[in-house]
Amino acid sequence: MEGDSGGGVSVIIPAYRAQFTIARAVSSLLAQSFPHWQAVVVSDDGADYRAVLEAAGIADSRLTFTGTGRVGSGAPAARNAGLRCARMTLVAPLDADDRFEPERLARLAPLAQAQGAAADNVAVVRDGDGAPLSTLFPSGLFPSGLFPSGLFPSGTGTATLDAATFLETSVPMFFVVRRDIVPGWEEGVDFCDDVVFNIQVLDRVGRLPLVLEPLYEYRQREGSITCSADSGTRAELCYRHVLDRLAGDGLRIADAALRHRFAAALGAKRALNAAYMAAHAAGRCANFQEFLALRENSRPG
Repeated sequence: MEGDSGGGVSVIIPAYRAQFTIARAVSSLLAQSFPHWQAVVVSDDGADYRAVLEAAGIADSRLTFTGTGRVGSGAPAARNAGLRCARMTLVAPLDADDRFEPERLARLAPLAQAQGAAADNVAVVRDGDGAPLSTLFPSGLFPSGLFPSGLFPSGTGTATLDAATFLETSVPMFFVVRRDIVPGWEEGVDFCDDVVFNIQVLDRVGRLPLVLEPLYEYRQREGSITCSADSGTRAELCYRHVLDRLAGDGLRIADAALRHRFAAALGAKRALNAAYMAAHAAGRCANFQEFLALRENSRPG
């Protein structure tokens, strides 16, 4: 594997029962126009993912393989195992059933290198048939110069994202972060770990640049944690745990005002989760992202 040229990206891919999706995720890295990346595939189920990828015709010197040594230890533990193998200046998570658009690293890496972290819009896609469900921020607003509250235009195709606006989102975001800023992932938080990680990053960098184009494809897959029948219950338990941590050790968030804002946002997320659980029980949606799409489509205008 080539050494870091000063702005390379270690992409950490936790793999748990990912034999049928890992090739798609890694192929999206091979298709990147930005060549200076390292992929760290972390087995969290004892599977040999090097062999899985080779069987799919994928082999590349930029691929690194490691494991948690356990089965089902969770995405945070797997990402931390991958972080220990990261050799590049920047770090980016990629779920094993998701994919990057070809220009993602080329667009985000320079921004993250300069400002500590960077993000992009996210496309939500149903995995079974590839149907688009939603985007994190409605991209149709941007060409007209309209931006959601809290997003500040900062240049062609980019805006600035702050913690308050991030906390209003309900679609996962996947920051590219400079490795010296990466806090690691909270292994005691097994459901909304991405939210906690991102808030800890925002606590360190303040506002960060957001590319308005959706360059991360978040796949909603049957059988995944977020699509499981008990996802609402698991989310509620996670929110309670995070609130307890905020009231206790502060969850490694230095800014007291941000801790307070985070706790308030979790209250709103719990209310939204309760509405989702009711809709799911009534058979109106199959998972949380479908619930959000239904809510968006039912709004007047």
